[in-house]
Amino acid sequence: MRVTMIGSGYVGLVSGACFADFGHDVTCVDKDARKISQLNQGVMPIYEPGLDHLVARNVEAGRLRFTTDAAQAIAASDAVFIGVGTPARSSDGHADLSYVYAAAEEIADLIEGFTVIVTKSTVPVGTGDEVEAIIRARRPDAQFAVVSNPEFLREGAAIRDFQEPDRVVIGGADEPRARQIMQDLYRPLMEQETPILFTSRRTSELTKYAANAFLAMKITFINEIANLCENVDADVQEVSLGIGLDERIGKRFLQAGPGYGGSCFPKDTLALVKTAREAGAPVELIETTVRINDARKQAMAQKVVHAMGGDVQGKTIAVLGLTFKPNTDDMRDAPSLEIIPALQAEGARIRAFDPEGMQEARRHFRDIDYADSTPEAIQGADALVILTEWDAFKSIELAKLKTMLSVPIVVDLRNMFSISEMERYGIRYFGVGRPQNFSRTSDVKELQDVSF
Repeated sequence: MRVTMIGSGYVGLVSGACFADFGHDVTCVDKDARKISQLNQGVMPIYEPGLDHLVARNVEAGRLRFTTDAAQAIAASDAVFIGVGTPARSSDGHADLSYVYAAAEEIADLIEGFTVIVTKSTVPVGTGDEVEAIIRARRPDAQFAVVSNPEFLREGAAIRDFQEPDRVVIGGADEPRARQIMQDLYRPLMEQETPILFTSRRTSELTKYAANAFLAMKITFINEIANLCENVDADVQEVSLGIGLDERIGKRFLQAGPGYGGSCFPKDTLALVKTAREAGAPVELIETTVRINDARKQAMAQKVVHAMGGDVQGKTIAVLGLTFKPNTDDMRDAPSLEIIPALQAEGARIRAFDPEGMQEARRHFRDIDYADSTPEAIQGADALVILTEWDAFKSIELAKLKTMLSVPIVVDLRNMFSISEMERYGIRYFGVGRPQNFSRTSDVKELQDVSF
C-alpha cells in the first residue's frame, strides 16, 4: 500500500515508520524544513527508544522517505493520514483543529483516484464530518472516504504499542474500498489476531478521548488514595497491589505520584470536558479529575517544603527527572513545570538532572542549575527530590547518597526506593502515600515482581 503521513511529529513519525516496517511504501510530509532535513540525515527530532533504528532500517529498504513537498506523495497514495498536532486552545482549552483542517484542504487539492483520508490525530467528536465537508466543498468530483483511526501510543513504548497493540479502532470505513484499504494496512496485525474494532466515525473519535480520560481518572484515583494512606498509616503501593490483582480493576496506571502530564492526558481530558458540556452531557467525574490533578502538583511542592522543615529559603534542592515520564524527552505538562517554579517561589535553589530532557528543559526553566550527572546534581544538596522514575536513578548507592547530601533528606515522588533501606542508612525518606518512620517486613523490592 502507498501511504502518506501528514505531520512528522510524534504520532506521524512513529506511525509512518511502523507502517513502513509492515511493508508499506510510506512518505512522511512536514512543513518544517529543518525537521525534514534532520530526518533525511538520520537525526530524530524526538527521543523514543528504538525509533532511530526503525527509521534507518526502513529508509535503507526504500520503504520510508521524508519530504516537505506533499503533492507527488498524496497523488500516488491509497491512504493519506492526518497526524498533525491538536493542542489545547489557550482561549478555552478546546482542541485547536486548525492544523487538521489545513491538512484537509491541502489533501483535497492533491488526491487523485479513490483515496482514504484517515484522521490519526486526536480530535473531538464530529471532526471527521468537518474534514469530509471541507474536502467535498473543494473537490466535489473527488472519490474519497474519511476514516477515524486514533492512535493509542505510550511515549517510551510507542513502537511496541503500534506493532503489538491491545486493539485497533477504525471508524467510518463503511465504503467497501475504504474498509479493504484499512484491512490491508493492518494485515500484519490481523494475522496475529489483534482485535480490529470497526465502528462509526464518531464512536471511534470518542473512544480515544474516553480511553485517555479513564486512565487519567485511574491515576487521579490512586493519588487520592495515597493522600488517605498518609493520614491513616497505610501503604498505597500495597493498596495498589491489593486492588490491581482484581481482574475487573487491573494493575496498570495505579502507581501514585505527582500527577499526570504529557502530550495527551491533560489536553484530552480538558477537550472532553469542553465537548461534553457543549453536547449538554457534562462529564463531572472528568471535570473533577482535571481539577484534582492541577492542584496535586502544587501540593507536591508543599510536600517537599514540609519535608525540609517548612522553610527552603536559600537551600539547594537536587531534582532528578524533569520529563513527564521516563524514556522520553517530552516536557509537555510535566509535573516538574509546576513543582520547580513553586519551590523557587519559596526561595529554593534548584540543581537538576534528567537523562534525556535537559535540552528541552532549558526552554522551560529559568534560574536553575543543570548537572551533567546524577552524582553532580546530588553533591552538597540540602535535599533530593525524585520527579521522574528513570531506571538510571535506581542504581543510586544509598550509603554514598547519605554522604553526598548536606542533609540526608529524600522526597521520592515516584516511590522508587524501599522505606526500610532508607531507614537503614539513616536517610529521612518521604514517599507518596507511604507511612513514615517505621520498619515493615514488606517493601518496594518485594513488590517489584508485580508490574504496574
